[in-house]
Amino acid sequence: MSGSRVSSSAPAGGAQPLVSVCVPTYKGAGCIAATIESVLAQSYANFELLIVDDRSPDDTLAVVAKYSDPRIRCLVNDKNLGAEGNWNRCLELARGEYYKLLPHDDVLAPDCLREQVAVLQADGADKIAVVFGWRQIIDSAGKPLMKRGLPGGQRGAVRGAELMRRCVRGGTNLIGEPGNGLMRLSLARRLGPYDSSQPYMIDLDYWFRALMHGDGFYTDTFSTSFRISKTSWSFAIGQRQFADFRAFVARFAALPGSTASALDTGIGLLRARISMVLRLALYRFMR
Repeated sequence: MSGSRVSSSAPAGGAQPLVSVCVPTYKGAGCIAATIESVLAQSYANFELLIVDDRSPDDTLAVVAKYSDPRIRCLVNDKNLGAEGNWNRCLELARGEYYKLLPHDDVLAPDCLREQVAVLQADGADKIAVVFGWRQIIDSAGKPLMKRGLPGGQRGAVRGAELMRRCVRGGTNLIGEPGNGLMRLSLARRLGPYDSSQPYMIDLDYWFRALMHGDGFYTDTFSTSFRISKTSWSFAIGQRQFADFRAFVARFAALPGSTASALDTGIGLLRARISMVLRLALYRFMR
């Protein structure tokens, strides 16, 4: 295994963790503490917290070193891999039955793992590809700005094809950021690496690939908080939002089994453009 080890401990009691919560980080000193604490505060305890640092030049590792919980593993890449490479490094190193990728500036709601694990454990037929809830958008200081969930959604399964169609028509990622979903590690390994050829769509691209193998399940419960700030990767690539969505939708529409109509696509592109304008305006006025 490449990468120098900063700290390494077995899961609680030495048992194999059921859940791998993987945190890819780069220059995360300002916010990773809140992320770590949100995981350690979970009402569900059978997890490993894997932190993979992409050779941060700031004090990220010093912050991580303050935590001694035995469920934490922290590794440093031998060289800087970039966002896509570090996400894939997390996927490579995860070892739980269930897998969650949690960016270093986002936080979990206290019952997130308990609620999502329960859904997958009850799914004996492996029909659910990804389970997700609603999330709130927070600013750099952690102040809630808005709530986002599946419009009109009620707790229960949603056919994969229908959920993808709704995302296209909505012009946005209705499932949420990577940390908002939980999936089986076996499925993630089957899907293969993350693809940032359209950076703004890297998470939705992965959800769509998963939904081609099963359904979504919406818990209709608070799962995560997604932090927006001028130092986040989503801000850096914000100008690409519409172009990436348009290219992604065109690629998706060409796939066998796509159920998004031309009307769905047209409405989605209009909504995506409006969303980009509103998001960039929000970024400009935030601290």
